[in-house]
Amino acid sequence: MEQFDLSAPQRTNSEKVHVIACGAIAREVLAVTRLEQLPHIELQCLPAIWHAYPQKIAPGVEQAVTEARANGATRIFVGYADCGTGGLLDQVCDRLGVQRLAGPHCYSFFSGNDAFASNADDDVTSFFLTDFLARQFEAFVIEPLGLDRHPQLRDMYFGNYQKVVYLCQQEDPDLMQKARAAADYLGLAFEYRFTGYGDLQTELVAL
Repeated sequence: MEQFDLSAPQRTNSEKVHVIACGAIAREVLAVTRLEQLPHIELQCLPAIWHAYPQKIAPGVEQAVTEARANGATRIFVGYADCGTGGLLDQVCDRLGVQRLAGPHCYSFFSGNDAFASNADDDVTSFFLTDFLARQFEAFVIEPLGLDRHPQLRDMYFGNYQKVVYLCQQEDPDLMQKARAAADYLGLAFEYRFTGYGDLQTELVAL
């Protein structure tokens, strides 16, 4: 687990908030804390690869919250949406009395949960990429699905998709190229949407 110490000038004398987040959104959390001058937020990241193994998220978060409290943290926020846990993360958060990011997954809170829900019918055949997934497409999509070893499985996994939608947090020509390459690899159309940090920014500021 990684700990990050933020050096941005402090805007208010706020009580520390210990944020336990998915490593896949670490860059974005840090970017928001610097942009909004939120040095009272201290970030702890759990393994980003759990993005591909959501059954590990709820027990991992429970352990992290318990350990953080044992180490003196009094305000804790969980930087995960449901993220494929099927409600198990909510059960952990309710039992421990902590709040998590609203929404079903990072694609939704980056888009803005209301906006994402309103596009749900149009996006039912879309495969989403964030900046992180564009950057780590091989490690977090190709390898976990075994496509590097069994490329013939591509059409089995993605045959019902029509397009890759790249939800961009920070405009970067290199990431744009990687996202397009991912769409080409999957044999899907490509769509670009700039989201910024969406509801992640709103909720971190609200802390």
